Formats: sequence, structure tokens, C-alpha cells
Amino acid sequence: MKTIGLLGGMSWQSTVEYYRIINEEVANRLGGLHSAKLVMSSIDFAEMEELQHTNRWTEAGEMLAGQARGLKSAGADFLLICANTMHKVAGAVEAGCGLPVLHIADTTADEVKRAGIKKIGLLGTRYTMEEDFYRVRLAEKHGLEVMIPSADDRAMINRVIYDELCRGITRPESKKDYLRVIQTMADGGAGGIILGCTEIELLVKPTDFSLPLFPTTKIHAQAAVELALA
Repeated sequence: MKTIGLLGGMSWQSTVEYYRIINEEVANRLGGLHSAKLVMSSIDFAEMEELQHTNRWTEAGEMLAGQARGLKSAGADFLLICANTMHKVAGAVEAGCGLPVLHIADTTADEVKRAGIKKIGLLGTRYTMEEDFYRVRLAEKHGLEVMIPSADDRAMINRVIYDELCRGITRPESKKDYLRVIQTMADGGAGGIILGCTEIELLVKPTDFSLPLFPTTKIHAQAAVELALA
């Protein structure tokens, strides 16, 4: 079994889910008392959010690369960045530590394609929805047509992530707003929706909507186990 390196804390609420899912998946596959071999670094998310907010992505990449070097020294064979947004600096992390990063957009796109879906809706932070590092990767590498919500809805989705979900708060009215956006994207022709922020799964579950919803934390974590046991 390979050792998984987790770059966590972005936020810790979703990092907990990574730890749980990975260990449950290893136990399901190997049985008995088996659990995952992993090492984890968990940052202070307030520091990272400040770098995001002030557009200091080079510094953000350097911060994660430093943590990644520590995980490499601790025995990690490959890395998971436990956040969709921070895959904006995945290349810098790989270059800075010499370990491969299992990219969350790739693992998610593989699931979307297995479902036979070509037009996909994307929810996430404003960085994930609006910038090229995620949407363009889905389109150019995987051939998917990506839809994003309206500007007002993007602002609402981003606010809920940072002001509520990253603080462990789940509100019924916020869930209602998210499901309204999902319905609008379904009406616009989306064949499924990527829950492209690891915290969204704390609020919206795949069983909450008839359209296929792709929970990126679960998909990413299960792909890590597949790689670790290959």
C-alpha cells in the first residue's frame, strides 16, 4: 500500500471527510483491521484565505509546497490537495516537492465521463467557477462543456462557502438556494452538477436532487485509495 499525503485544513471540516472516506474505503476493500497509510499536514485556513482574497497565489503555492515537502519527508508517495480551489497552485506544489498531485478535476471528470455526461454544471468558490484553472481543464483535457451559475448566484454560493460551510454552519435556507441554482442549471441543459467545493457536500447530498451530483471530496478520496492500492 502506498502512503497518501493529505494537504488539509482548507477547511478542516472537509479534511475530516477525506480522512474518514479514505479509511472506510481501505477497510471495505481489504477487510479486517486494515486502514490507510497516510500522513497529513493541516494549515491555518485563515492565513490561506487571506492569500486567496489578496490574489497572492504565488505565496499560496509556496506555502503548500513547503507543507508538501514535509509530507514527502514523512513518507508520502503522492499528494492530495484537500480543496478544489487550491488546485490553482497544483503545478507549483508538484514542482516544489517532487511528488505527483492527484488532481481533483481529473478524478471528477473521469466520473462524469463514466456517467456519459457531456454538459456539466459547476458549483464552487468564485475562483473555481470563474477562473480558468478548473473549467478549462475540464473542457480542454476532458472534452466537457461546463456551465456556471449567474453572477448573482456565484456570489451567493461563494458567500455560503466561506461564511457558513467553512465555519461548520449548515442552514436550510442556504441549501434551498443551492438546490434552486442546481434546478436552473438542469433547466439550462446540464446533465449533472459537479459539487466543486469540498465543503458543499456538507450541505447538499447526491440524494437531494434527481440530476446526478458529483461529490468531489468522495470522488477524490476514493481515487486516492485506488492509486494507493494499485
